[in-house]
Amino acid sequence: MEKYEHKYGADQIQVLEGLEAVRKRPGMYIGSVSVRGLHHLVYEIVDNAVDEALAGYCKNINVVIEPGNIICVEDDGRGIPVEIHKKTGLSAAETVYTVLHAGGKFGGDSGYKVSGGLHGVGSSVVNALSEWTEVTIKRDGGIYKMSFERGKTVKKLEKIGETNETGTTVRFLADSTIFETLEYEYEVLENRFREMAFLTKGLRIKIEDKRGEETKKADFCFEGGLNSFVEYLNRNKEKINAQPIYIEKNKDEVPVEIAIQYTTAYSESIYSFVNNINTIEGGTHLEGFKRSLTKVFNDYARGHNLLKEKDPNLQGEDIREGITAVISVKVKEPQFEGQTKTKLGNSEVTGIVMSALNEELSAFLEENPSVAKAILEKCVSASRAREAARKARELVRKKSNMETTTLPGKLADCSSKNPEECEVYIVEGDSAGGSAKQGRDRKFQAILPLWGKMLNVEKTRADKIYGNDKLNPVIIAIGAGIGADFDISKIRYGKVIIMADADVDGAHIRTLLLTFFFRYMRPLIENGNVYLAQPPLYKISKKGIKDIYCYSDEELEEKLKEVGRENTGIQRYKGLGEMNPEQLWDTTMNPETRILVQVKLEDAIKADEIFNILMGDDVAPRRAFIEQNAKYVKNLDI
Repeated sequence: MEKYEHKYGADQIQVLEGLEAVRKRPGMYIGSVSVRGLHHLVYEIVDNAVDEALAGYCKNINVVIEPGNIICVEDDGRGIPVEIHKKTGLSAAETVYTVLHAGGKFGGDSGYKVSGGLHGVGSSVVNALSEWTEVTIKRDGGIYKMSFERGKTVKKLEKIGETNETGTTVRFLADSTIFETLEYEYEVLENRFREMAFLTKGLRIKIEDKRGEETKKADFCFEGGLNSFVEYLNRNKEKINAQPIYIEKNKDEVPVEIAIQYTTAYSESIYSFVNNINTIEGGTHLEGFKRSLTKVFNDYARGHNLLKEKDPNLQGEDIREGITAVISVKVKEPQFEGQTKTKLGNSEVTGIVMSALNEELSAFLEENPSVAKAILEKCVSASRAREAARKARELVRKKSNMETTTLPGKLADCSSKNPEECEVYIVEGDSAGGSAKQGRDRKFQAILPLWGKMLNVEKTRADKIYGNDKLNPVIIAIGAGIGADFDISKIRYGKVIIMADADVDGAHIRTLLLTFFFRYMRPLIENGNVYLAQPPLYKISKKGIKDIYCYSDEELEEKLKEVGRENTGIQRYKGLGEMNPEQLWDTTMNPETRILVQVKLEDAIKADEIFNILMGDDVAPRRAFIEQNAKYVKNLDI
């Protein structure tokens, strides 16, 4: 190997001091510099206030998005300590905002017993990634203030007044040289703070957005805690037990709080939290919950002759059908997998949650036999459907094995077998499917035409999905199974692209497919494999110029200003079938020119709610949702 002469010695080893490391590699601390990372800054400051609430010292948190995307977070906690820190020689408050891994989360008995946030780097990271930060502290009878610019202190902590109140106020402006955007999404923050308020009984969190002509605001406070959370999640569902089953126990100094309510739905909705952090990948607390739930219901069914001696035990998935549950534990020394803390690793928590649930849920079922019977009847029904689904699944597997040379339905496969470069277009209609087949690059693009409305899986059990003539081709084409059997490593295509007309029917088909993927192939969405094609809405034709394609009304107006309206032809595409193969390739399938929208799962709780509203049985919330959001609809022929 050829060597290049250059000096490589001690001088080339770079040491990033203080907060320089955060500004150099922000993704290591907040995940990304996209809008998601931007919101993370707000969460970190609010998390600090919530830690005060968990410790019993904070009752109110006010969050304001000021004009110019300035964030202000005010709490009525104890206020950050202001005395000189003996190790740093700075005030304790300045230490918290300028030194990584400094904070009350490391103080043992003198600090927080439980906390969330970024292991004590939250405040300093926010400071480092902000153009400026101002911190005002009310404590010990005084009002104190300090200021920073991009993590560096520009005004030391000084006393500016006197007060009998306590608390901390933080104002900051995120750094535009770091983040891709400074535009906060009010709805995203609102959902997060609602969730925080549910998880901390009695804590009031207010949010106010003053950026627009009309101020948006919300006020959250839930004395019912997780009970209120589950009731909120199920507000549009038909319930089996009218009141949630509520469990609150302190086992081995680990507070465990669980709320459970069964609905007539077919999917399960279980959300787990550790120290108010949403552990979206679960972990040992979720494992303990599932094990205990299965054991308690099987024991009750056996003990009350609801399962006969010859009957097999109910499986966990049978017992979880239609369940909505929230599990929240508070752990002194949580062990998380990864910086983003999406999975709890503390092995002892499994037994703690199991013990708490075994005792309390068993007692509840004995004291409420009518509720227990209603839930178990649904579980037994789910068990029968699971067995029917197993038989249907085996038939599908046999059929797919027999048809490996022809493949399912009307799929036109690609020649490459490398999933990383392969993509499948799920296309609405035979006409558009025919054009797509002719216009594609056969090496890496497969085409699967679908026709007619497909099954709404939100209203259907799994046994009805296998063998369904609309969904079965999708299942076999993707090749990774569905539901509990889904294995992301077996997908045949790295990109699954939904290509439908830009009209109401096309939107419905997209929603039906996304509902199916979310309920039965969720890792496909979580892994970023699902995309939406964006076909053009208009074609501008004019003598002497190449055809121009426009993807929105606004773009059409801009292009017409450029080329002039005189002697200009404008074609409004009513459907994909109106485009010939060359046009479909140029506009929608060519990787060099096409527009694809990647489907991302930012908030599983919100996604679950939206799918239930749009595709569930209850008409009233769907009507309200449509009326509320109709103003955002563009470019659909209605």
